[in-house]
Amino acid sequence: MAKAENKTKATSVSPESFVDTVEHDVRRADAKVLLDLFADVTQLVPRMWGPSIIGYGRYHYKYESGREGEFMMTGFSPRKANQVIYIMPGYTDHSAILDRIGKYKIGKSCLYINKLADIDLDVLRELIIAGFEDMKSRYPDWKPE
Repeated sequence: MAKAENKTKATSVSPESFVDTVEHDVRRADAKVLLDLFADVTQLVPRMWGPSIIGYGRYHYKYESGREGEFMMTGFSPRKANQVIYIMPGYTDHSAILDRIGKYKIGKSCLYINKLADIDLDVLRELIIAGFEDMKSRYPDWKPE
C-alpha cells in the first residue's frame, strides 16, 4: 500500500502577496507585523506552506510508523477566526513564557490569538525563539529554505 503524501507542502506563492489578500483588516495588518517578527527572529525568508500557512525553515521527520515528510520549523497563518502561531513541536517546555503572553487559546502546536493587541509581542518573540531553538536542536539537519 502506498504511503499517503502530506497535504501541506511548500509552494512558490509569495507570502507577502498572500498577506495582501487577507480580507480582515486587523488580521492583514497583524500578519504584516508577524512577517517582520518571524523574519527577524529566524533570519530566514518565509515560504508558503499549502494555501494559508507562512513558514520559516524546513525539517525532515520520520515517524516510527514509517511515515515521513518535510514541514516548516515555525510560522503562522492569518485565518478568518484568528491568527494561528505554529510553535513546533509543541508547548511542553514553554508554559513559563505562555503564562506571560496575554490572551490566547492553545492547540497541540498552535497558539490562537484574536489580535496582536491582546498579547505582549516581546513575550511572543521569546516563544518563537524558544520553539525555533528547540526545533534546531531536535533536527540538526534542518534547512533554511
